[in-house]
Amino acid sequence: MTLNDELLHLEAISQNSLYAAGVNRATVEYSFRIARRFVQGRSILEMGPAEGVMTELLVQLGKELTVVEGSQLFCDDLAARFPGIHVEHALFEEFEPRQAFDTIVLGHVLEHVQDPVAILSRVREWLTPEGRVFAAVPNARSLHRQAAVMMGLLAQEDQLNDTDRHHGHRRVFNPESFRSAFTQAGLKVDYFGGYWIKPVSNSQIEATWTPQMVEAFMALGERYPDIAAEIYVVASA
Repeated sequence: MTLNDELLHLEAISQNSLYAAGVNRATVEYSFRIARRFVQGRSILEMGPAEGVMTELLVQLGKELTVVEGSQLFCDDLAARFPGIHVEHALFEEFEPRQAFDTIVLGHVLEHVQDPVAILSRVREWLTPEGRVFAAVPNARSLHRQAAVMMGLLAQEDQLNDTDRHHGHRRVFNPESFRSAFTQAGLKVDYFGGYWIKPVSNSQIEATWTPQMVEAFMALGERYPDIAAEIYVVASA
């Protein structure tokens, strides 16, 4: 796929993105609660903000915020909603930042890109000397994926399901492959964790669960990261 094809691919996904819908919004909001523990310095780069659920929360930190996004539709919306931030329309493979950043946030990015190690290698060059990367992705070893294999709905835990394909995912990381991408890119994994114990599908959760249940199961994932629905890494150069 050429870079132009990639731009068209991202624009098509943005026409019906679901990252701000239903319980997906709650996962992004909880991801921010974890990410802000590691935010440092004055400058933040958010990569792949999509509808801007994380962006809205990052803005509230009062830092210098830059976002880089491959969809023009999302860029136009973000620029209109958050006039105080710097919005860059570019593929990560082509992005050339004007500065180094103290914190770089990749929320649900690395499962989308063609070459995660190549992107992380670029990210390493964009950090200040004491800078940190926070990245979160879906976990192949999540309880709901393990159950799907047992029920014959998936052939294996890291198989792309219908939701993955809708989002434009290219892979599903497990804890080992996720950490390995950082070390291959020359980054040091300082922290590994998870959130969101998810035993059933989003539609089942949205039909019957209370907000209190969602909150409790988000927090339970921090106790059991290897089987959480979402995993994260905090890394440095």
